[in-house]
Amino acid sequence: MKILMVCLGNICRSPLAEGIMKQKISEAGLPWMVDSAGTGFWHVGELPDRRSIATANQRGIDITDQRARQFHVADFERFDRIFVMDTQNRQDVLRLAQNEAHRAKVELMLDQIFPGEDRSVPDPYYDDDGFKEVFDMLNEACEAFVSRMATS
Repeated sequence: MKILMVCLGNICRSPLAEGIMKQKISEAGLPWMVDSAGTGFWHVGELPDRRSIATANQRGIDITDQRARQFHVADFERFDRIFVMDTQNRQDVLRLAQNEAHRAKVELMLDQIFPGEDRSVPDPYYDDDGFKEVFDMLNEACEAFVSRMATS
C-alpha cells in the first residue's frame, strides 16, 4: 500500500503524520510506503518545521530526512490512500481529482478515529503548544488505521 499525507505547507502536520505512519508500519512489519505533500508551494524543498522535528524526536521519530513538496495530480495515480489533515485540504485535493477513483482515495486523517465527523487536525503553525496535541491525534489515527488494515 502507498499512503500520502497532505496538509497545507507540508512542514507541520503531514511530516508528523508521515513519520508516525512509517513507525507504525515498520513495527507491524508491513511493506507499505508513506510520503507527504502540501497543497501549497511556499515551503517546497524545506525541512519540516523545527517544532515538528522536536516533537517527533521527543517521541523517538526522526523526520529530518523529509523535504516539503507540493501535491500534484499525478499523486492520485501513485498512491492508494490520500489522508488529508483538514477539510480545506480535502477540498483543495478533491478539486484536482479527475475521476471518481481519485476522489475515493481521499479521506480526512481523523476519520480513522472519528468516522464521518469531518474533524480536522488543527494547524499548529501559530501555536507552539499545539504540536504535541497534533502528534497525539495523528498517533492515534495512524495506530487505528494500521491496526484495522493489518487485521483485514
